[in-house]
Amino acid sequence: MQTTEMVDPVIDHRPYNPKILSGPVLTNSPNAVLSKTLLSRYNDLPLPADKILATYIWIDGSGEHLRCKDRTLNFIPKAPKDLPIWNFDGSSTNQADGHNSDTYLVPRAIYKDPFRRGNHILVMCDTYKYNMEPTESNNRISCQEAYDKCKDDEPWFGIEQEYILLDSDLRPFGWPPGGFPPPQGPYYCGVGANKVFARDLVEAHYRCCLYAGVPIAGTNAEVMPSQWEFQVGPSIGVHAGDDLWVARYILHRLAEEYGVIVTFDPKPVQDWNGSGAHTNFSTKKMRNDNGIIEIEKAIDKLSKVHMKHIKVYDPRGGKDNERRLTGLHETASINDFSAGVANRGSSIRIPRSVAEDKKGYLEDRRPASNCDPYSVIDALMRTCILNE
Repeated sequence: MQTTEMVDPVIDHRPYNPKILSGPVLTNSPNAVLSKTLLSRYNDLPLPADKILATYIWIDGSGEHLRCKDRTLNFIPKAPKDLPIWNFDGSSTNQADGHNSDTYLVPRAIYKDPFRRGNHILVMCDTYKYNMEPTESNNRISCQEAYDKCKDDEPWFGIEQEYILLDSDLRPFGWPPGGFPPPQGPYYCGVGANKVFARDLVEAHYRCCLYAGVPIAGTNAEVMPSQWEFQVGPSIGVHAGDDLWVARYILHRLAEEYGVIVTFDPKPVQDWNGSGAHTNFSTKKMRNDNGIIEIEKAIDKLSKVHMKHIKVYDPRGGKDNERRLTGLHETASINDFSAGVANRGSSIRIPRSVAEDKKGYLEDRRPASNCDPYSVIDALMRTCILNE
């Protein structure tokens, strides 16, 4: 018989942190025991030629978790504006009251569906209240407004998304029950069954993103066993946020099938490396000859508003990042701003190649792995380009 236990928000009696997920903890994953071949009997059923399936995806009231639902269309949309505005029960996602729960989904970006394939699509949406005012978790609208003001500067973003895979009992995937694997060192970019876990899931994610149209640039095993990273970009402005959210959605969907859990918690295990969403940023001027001057100007601007950025670099106003940005494990202290060439212990890193070429980009290492990329992109554009 399958049983559940609720996560205690106070007790931390295991070597890993059980607070990284909310909701019930399953003693085993039902998805892990389902046959993965039965669905193939139905996937080849011929569908009406004029029907496609659209999965609408949105960010819920937590500011970090995704929701989705499907609808049938009788046409192939060429742009998001062609798609119908839809709605959902916002009282079930912490985005509306029960007595006035209809919340609107406005399509913003279209991707090919790697699960259904064909003409079927994934649709990234943002959310609006009954009166069409943006919900509190809709940070895309502000990001779009900032991007519209600085399009001519061609702000590029590449985001390095770190994450950790968990068993259904919240133990990091592949870790020995109740204990630790050997110390970190051999796992980063490692090869071998005793160094990396779930590479097939990572490979599936890589291919699904490329098929969908997400500009995934690469992937690698990270410092902690069961920790991985993928890189999205370069993407321009607000579109980088769309790309990362859809990449996250695809990762969660794949993990469903494998019966494992993806967590973007910034620090699920003490004394091991945490997870960030290091954000590479440049403008046209930074990428031109002697762009290092513009990079240094941007770093100076960022140094003056350090805590302002910290407050939007995780969904809880810096509280999640407090556990990660300690000055240890390749991080800078959350309280201090720093910058350096090839320094992974700084707030802002200038890659060695950028310093030598005197042009390129900067890497903001402060965003947490569970950040809303729209908020990070918005803050960088407003501080470094719009001087707000």
